Order: sequence, then structure tokens, then C-alpha cells
Amino acid sequence: MKDSNQLDGLAIEANGLVKTFKDNKAVDGIDLRVEAGTIYGILGPNGAGKTTTINMLATLMKPDAGEAKIFGYDVFKQPQIVRSLIGVTGQYASVDENLTATENLVIFARLLGLSRSAAKAKAADLLEEFGLTEAASRPLAKFSGGMRRRLDLAASLIAQPPLIFLDEPTTGLDPRTRNQMWATIRRMVKTGSTILLTTQYLDEADQLADRIAVIDHGRVVAEDTPDNLKISIGKESLMIKLKNKDEASVAIRVMKEFLGITARMIADDSINAPLETPDQAADVLTNLRAKSISIVEINLQKPTLDEVFLTLTGEAA
Repeated sequence: MKDSNQLDGLAIEANGLVKTFKDNKAVDGIDLRVEAGTIYGILGPNGAGKTTTINMLATLMKPDAGEAKIFGYDVFKQPQIVRSLIGVTGQYASVDENLTATENLVIFARLLGLSRSAAKAKAADLLEEFGLTEAASRPLAKFSGGMRRRLDLAASLIAQPPLIFLDEPTTGLDPRTRNQMWATIRRMVKTGSTILLTTQYLDEADQLADRIAVIDHGRVVAEDTPDNLKISIGKESLMIKLKNKDEASVAIRVMKEFLGITARMIADDSINAPLETPDQAADVLTNLRAKSISIVEINLQKPTLDEVFLTLTGEAA
């Protein structure tokens, strides 16, 4: 097996992954290339195939077709080696509801081969990092849902393997704990790990990811840096709130027919229109006024990942 300083190049290389459940093709030919030492984000609507993809890459599920390698090792032919190189969140930390947070982490650390003293030190460090020091001696039965989630994450980081799969790691966390998790993810990358991240929060992907793949209906529909994905849908975005929401379909049709702009609904009475140049905003307003469409609010802004997500998947984030 390669030593740690040989774990470079591509951390993940996947080609044509396919997984079907009865009549549902959850993953339909996904290709991925993830550089070692980076944070790679995967975005997509619910049911797009994100978690199924991670389960296959993490040796938890066999694909119906395709191949994948982790640091050059075949995921399906060399699963034991691959498992020694990866970590997956969602490993439930509570060995026993009556054990304390410290005892649970120490058990996990001991199972991973740490000495008793090293296990205790690692547990204390992780509890401090996730803001659980004051609850270190509290039984898990008395933990809140958010505290349990933080302990689950702490347990998955005990070994800090070269590749870590984080499947929606901050779902349900309060903003402060979420920011702490972001700092932890950045620290892990600085100390040598590669992160594959799925998330429900587009600002999280924007803040953390070096590259992002957008998955829809089991396929990668776009893949690039966050900035390039934003640029790909236009340099500016015009948000329009209508006085009469029943005029939305007419407004969208007017922009398409006269200006070639593909606008989308983002709320009952609001429209998003990606623009090539800011000058197009005046043309939009002139054409809508000519059709007697009343506007109560407008906002011109730089594209966000929300607009990227909406444009590529047809769904609001």
C-alpha cells in the first residue's frame, strides 16, 4: 500500500457509475475527478443520486455498471484497502446510551488502534473542537439532537483518513456550530485530507468547495469552480417582484420573445432573469412596462449558486 506522501494526484476517479433500484435509475452514468488535497462539493435536488453515489464510492453499495478508484485503488476489487483510506460521516457514535460522550469517543478511538492515553487525549480534543466539553461527562441519553449530530461528526474524524465523505454534515446544526464545522473542514484539508461534500446549503458549497458538481436525475449536469458556474449563467441577475402574480407567465414570455432571456419563477410573485450585461435590465423593464405589467420591486445582483442550481435543475434550492 502507498504511504501517506504518495497519496496525491486523483483522490477519486469514477467512470460511468450506474445504480438502479427497480424502475428508478438513481445514478445514470456519473463521472467524477477529485484532486487530492481539495474540497469537492456535490449539489443536487433531493433524489438526484448524491447519497447513492457516495455509498458506491465508499464501498457501501455495488454499482450496476461503471468503475471507481480511490487514490488509484479499485473500489470494487480492493475494498479493504479503500476502506483504510476513507472516512464516512453518519457512523453513529452512541455505542451505549448510558455511556458519556467521552466514553463513546474513547471506545471508537480504541477500536481504531489508539492507546488508552492517546484515545483520551483525542476524545478531549474533539469534544473541545465541537463545543461539547461541558457535556463530556453527560450520558448520550441526555443529549439534544444537535449535540448528538456533533458527536457523530467527532467520531467520524478520530482517525482523519486521507479521504473523508461528508454527506450533509451540517444539516440541523445551529449557525455557530455550522461555522465551527466549516473551520474543522478547512483544517482537515490543510493537514492533508481530501473532502467530498454533499450539502443542502448552497452557501456552504460556495464557501468551502474548490470545485462543484451539480447532479440532477442521476447525471452530472455541470462541473466547475463556484465562480465559473456562476459566470456560466450570466454576469448579472435581475430579480423582479410583480404587483400581480398572475402576470408572471406573461412577463416570462415577454422576456423570452423580445430579449431572448430565459427567466424563471422563484416565488409566486417573483422572477429571476439572468443577464449577459447590466444594460439588459433597462430593456427588460421597458418591455414589461409596454405590456402594462406592474413591478413593485427590482434587484440587480451578481449570480449566486442559487441561480446556478435553479437554472441547471429547474428547481429552487
